[in-house]
Amino acid sequence: CDQQVALCVTTDRRRRRRAPSAPAPPALPAVQVRSTFLDFFRQKHGHLLVPSSPVRPRGDPSLLFVNAGMNQFKPIFLGTADPRSPMASYRRVVNSQKCVRAGGKHNDLDDVGRDTYHHTFFEMLGTWSFGDYFKEEACRMAWSLLTEHYGISADRLYVSYFGGDAASGLQSDEETRHIWLDMGVPPGHLLPFGLKENFWEMGDSGPCGPCTEIHYDHVGGRDAAKLVNANSPDVVEIWNLVFMQYNREADLSLRRLPQFSVDTGMGLERLVSVLQGKRSTYDTDLFTPLLHALHQRSRVAPYGGRTGSEDQDRVDLAYRVVADHIRTLSVCIADGVHPGMSGAELVLRRILRRAVRFCMEVLQAPQGTLASLVPTVTHLLVKYVSHNPRRSAIPSLFFMSKKLNHSCQNCVLSVSNPDSALLSPASVAWSLHRDLGFPLDLVDLMLEDRGVQVDRQELDRIIAENHKAGADLSVMLDVLSLAELQRLGVPHTDDSLKYGYRLEKDRYEFPTCRATVLALYDGEALVSEVPEGRRCGVVLDLTCFYSEQGGQSHDRGYFTRHGLQDVVFPVEAVLRAGGYVVHQVTAADSLETGDQVHLHLDQVHRMSCMVKHTATHLLNFALKKVLGSSVQQRGSHVSADRLRFDFTVKVTPANQLTGQWMRCCLSPGLTCLSTCLSPGLTCVSTCLSLQVYPDPVRVVSVGLPASELLDHQTDRETSVELCCGTHLLRTGDIEDLVIVSERQMVKGISRVIAVTGREAARAREAGQVLSQDVDSLAARLTGSAPSSLDSAPSSLDSAQRLSKEVGVLSDAVDSTLIPQWQRSELQARLKALQRSSNTTVRKLETREAAVRAQALLEKNGRKELLVDSVETDYLSVVMKTVNQLSSVAPLSHVMLLAHQQHSGKVLCACQVPKDSPWIAASDWAVAVCRHLGGSAGGSALVAKGTGTSSDISKALRWAEQFARQKTQR
Repeated sequence: CDQQVALCVTTDRRRRRRAPSAPAPPALPAVQVRSTFLDFFRQKHGHLLVPSSPVRPRGDPSLLFVNAGMNQFKPIFLGTADPRSPMASYRRVVNSQKCVRAGGKHNDLDDVGRDTYHHTFFEMLGTWSFGDYFKEEACRMAWSLLTEHYGISADRLYVSYFGGDAASGLQSDEETRHIWLDMGVPPGHLLPFGLKENFWEMGDSGPCGPCTEIHYDHVGGRDAAKLVNANSPDVVEIWNLVFMQYNREADLSLRRLPQFSVDTGMGLERLVSVLQGKRSTYDTDLFTPLLHALHQRSRVAPYGGRTGSEDQDRVDLAYRVVADHIRTLSVCIADGVHPGMSGAELVLRRILRRAVRFCMEVLQAPQGTLASLVPTVTHLLVKYVSHNPRRSAIPSLFFMSKKLNHSCQNCVLSVSNPDSALLSPASVAWSLHRDLGFPLDLVDLMLEDRGVQVDRQELDRIIAENHKAGADLSVMLDVLSLAELQRLGVPHTDDSLKYGYRLEKDRYEFPTCRATVLALYDGEALVSEVPEGRRCGVVLDLTCFYSEQGGQSHDRGYFTRHGLQDVVFPVEAVLRAGGYVVHQVTAADSLETGDQVHLHLDQVHRMSCMVKHTATHLLNFALKKVLGSSVQQRGSHVSADRLRFDFTVKVTPANQLTGQWMRCCLSPGLTCLSTCLSPGLTCVSTCLSLQVYPDPVRVVSVGLPASELLDHQTDRETSVELCCGTHLLRTGDIEDLVIVSERQMVKGISRVIAVTGREAARAREAGQVLSQDVDSLAARLTGSAPSSLDSAPSSLDSAQRLSKEVGVLSDAVDSTLIPQWQRSELQARLKALQRSSNTTVRKLETREAAVRAQALLEKNGRKELLVDSVETDYLSVVMKTVNQLSSVAPLSHVMLLAHQQHSGKVLCACQVPKDSPWIAASDWAVAVCRHLGGSAGGSALVAKGTGTSSDISKALRWAEQFARQKTQR
């Protein structure tokens, strides 16, 4: 079922054979515990074995990681499963699901290491019944497996059930209570609990129901009823059986589901600890080989299982953190989630950094230790991915540690003096995370090591102020409404007309569509009528609109009601749920079920999407041809204005695609064929996975009939993919494609954004214009090099203007839609021009400063206190003039002011001798600039600032008088 985890166990056993000093395997190893569970339900009770889904959720933006066994079955619970998919036929299911709980609602990351049972990665052994058996069968199967097949003594098992909740109007689950009593569970071992413990909910709304949990007493021979759900490490929950029989509505009310389901889950790690007689999951054969291998590479004592105050040096905590995190990293990377800068990738990056920190700082293990553990848990391919980010993380961690040491001093002062202007610990944590990218949990942990506690409420408030999420306004059928449609016999929407377009005289002709309103959904329930102005979902018997799926945006358009052609109902979104296509509209007039409507497709928008989708297929093929077969698609999105394509790659692709792209576009046409899913399709398709497509599936082929490819009648290479999207009928209609952006999302995964047709032509034109602008600017910069002292002031003004032009042009190159290869070239040229321009400006400033300094020396001589004005518009020239005066007269206290003509500001710079007993340069500049209504800053030797004054003579006198007062003191 789970090849990767099984591989981990196999590798662990091999490592134990190579290392005789490692602990001997227990009588019932974890691999046998897993297989016993799966075989019991598959062979004895007719459950279908469904493989574990990857830890990256498919089509569920609400999750960072798969965190429960039921995640992949959510479409069944919500009633949105495609009726053509295998999932729609599931009745009894069993599996072992890879789960990660780090980030999001279920986050165990902060607890890992502090105790002996929390994990970020774990396996969930689960069973499901979708409208098949219910409470009694689920309870009997669970009890039989635990007591008869695993041999757990029934005296050590306690069962909790839902005891009701008066506030919610929910009665006690007496049915479940009587089932357990009839099975022989003693009344003293059968305990009622409330909503928090024994009522499971998918979210704020959706399917939910009471649950019954089986708990295990590690001690035995006593009455442990009071320790159930009391956070006792001696009495732990091992199995949760959820009975989904209600739906939580948006108003928090409950409605009974038309079809009851069962969802049970049991953590493999905890079950193994029970069956192997261990209080800690880290003492089982799932972890002992890792801990042993880690000890061999560290410079500390072996793992001792200590926690809290007993683990003062935090060594055992570090052992648990590293052992847990390397499992999580290995499985996630194997499933395509790489450490990165956002979402799940950012969480994985935090896990990696946390593991590196404990490995190096606490366990004192050498570089390379973390990567060397990878073969123990997963495939060797992951090794280089884990090793490289780790190396780049090491200097960052050292810098972070240094930064924290400085910040902690201010934190301590802030805590002792709340009224001070110093940053609070929460502010420090947030600033390090926001400005420098350090993970909040790691900052929190390192602050804690330094005796500084972060106020979580204050931190949450700061985060809330910085992140404002938009509300989802979609109107989508809920599980009860979908069930009601099925009960009423409402047929699924026939959307075959979305593929019904054809070419007529070089023009695409799209079919007309007249349909009947079968159902209306107002956001809460099915209704027979919606009034004017109400936002609703409309289900039709027939549609020509494409619903958003397969990475392609939904169609746009409108429909009119028969007999009321002048009233337009704009279609805001088109979504698919359980075989029904839902058109989201705001009613321009009343609308009733049974109404006849005419659908009007936005053909320009559809054509744009078709162009981008076909271009995406050709781009995928071109990437493989140019960069090699190792290129794998990791995601895509097609909209009317651009296409986005994510793929695995080790080199930058943008400069290499033009020729290959043009050859692809010469393909004469495109064919689509519907066929049944079969293993043979993987030989011709470059798609991600067969599991996400309904059966039958559409095969899209460029240049060759799909039937020939499927029958292996040709060896010619071409683009062929499984796809449910809408495509062009000839690829030449793409006209042109330009990659306008390319960047690395996470390690090993790049994202390109491209435009086509007229947008591509405009991008090329814009690129040519910018290229000419850069050529012109380069020519002017070449002719502006300093040549004589006489022209220095005017040359400096010109050089400064040209330098600013370089910056403005750089911003234009960065933000304008142009070919990416051209952007890269222009950015490189502009960087070189900026360096050259800056060098010219510095030389001219030095020349002008030398002229000004010589004139001031001739005027004032080498005074002990020199306060004067200088004519220039640049603070850098004032600074350089002060520097040159001080180098000639090192014992002088020098301050110069300049009146900036275009702004009216007064520029100020000063320098004093080293170890001057009179005055610090920063104090002098701050006093003068504040007097002028401005500000200044600097060091004890050199400082600068600005102010405002209409009479610079008065400012000079005040500055000199201030310095003399300091001298007299």
